[in-house]
Amino acid sequence: MLVATVVGARPQFIKAAVVSRALAAHGVEELLIHTGQHYDIRLSDVFFSELGLPEPYYNLGIGSATHGRQTGQMLVAIEDVLLRHSPDMALVYGDTNSTLAGALAAAKLGIPLAHVEAGMRSGDRSQPEEINRVLTDHAADLLLAATRTAVENLAAEGLTGGVVLTGDVMYDLWLARRPVFEAMRPRVLEEHGLPEGGFVLATIHRPRNADDPARLTAILEALAAHDEPVFLPLHPRTRKNLSAAGLLDKYAEMLREPVGYLEMQALLGGARLAVTDSGGLQKEAYFHGTPCLTLMPQSEWVETVRAGWNKLIEPEGLPAALENFSPSGDRPQVFGEGDAAERVAGALVGF
Repeated sequence: MLVATVVGARPQFIKAAVVSRALAAHGVEELLIHTGQHYDIRLSDVFFSELGLPEPYYNLGIGSATHGRQTGQMLVAIEDVLLRHSPDMALVYGDTNSTLAGALAAAKLGIPLAHVEAGMRSGDRSQPEEINRVLTDHAADLLLAATRTAVENLAAEGLTGGVVLTGDVMYDLWLARRPVFEAMRPRVLEEHGLPEGGFVLATIHRPRNADDPARLTAILEALAAHDEPVFLPLHPRTRKNLSAAGLLDKYAEMLREPVGYLEMQALLGGARLAVTDSGGLQKEAYFHGTPCLTLMPQSEWVETVRAGWNKLIEPEGLPAALENFSPSGDRPQVFGEGDAAERVAGALVGF
């Protein structure tokens, strides 16, 4: 059995790291296709080496562009690869343009499609990621849902065939690597001069925040005025916009280069609070038991919000939330038992 896996962004490398091993254990041959959506070495190559992912068979090198142009270029390139190799199945992850391009290429060629993290919904169709999720799910033959909420979302859209509740593959990797990043944490915090439990870890990259100068400035002003240290690894999109506005020097004290998976987990485990617009980081904060403020009007990971550990916030509410937010309940185990990758592999083999 040959499975063509399409990845292109940091969260997808993390997810593929555990699923690829599970597929290999089942004797499945995998053709790993990297679109090049994240092409910065700190957002791409480091994850392959750090997480033990095999080198991609293809790196399509698409890079940045508008949503339509980037997705279209990916679609053409992925289709060429699929035609060349005729895989038995295509596998995509999450909600990026790489996800949608891989899904469309497979669907147009009649290749069965599996979607990991099927059924995620924020309810906000203004988000490009929401469009990608919905279209990919409706093209997929095998819908691999991380949570019960995701299964319910699919059923509400009439999607019940081919749905498998797997648990979350990011939780698998987090559990497997936990001893490593916990052992790293004292050294990582010392290297960056950060006090255990006394700093804020922040990330900003979604267009709603990074491409809106007023929102981006309001977020950074709130973080800069806060009386705890702030560690903000800078996404290339955000760096570009800050550079264009001449603001890199103004916020230099809290801005950092992107970090790898293990270092990010060490930082997240040591932080008092996370501030983010990343879906993956919302989940990872929940794994750690680190309270999270999400700079979006909705979250695709509604379980973290319902549990009281993740609060949706607008920039104007950030100063007060930085001071006052604390979780209001327990952290129920909603992301599975740590065997999601095995369930994904089993579902593909059994399809």
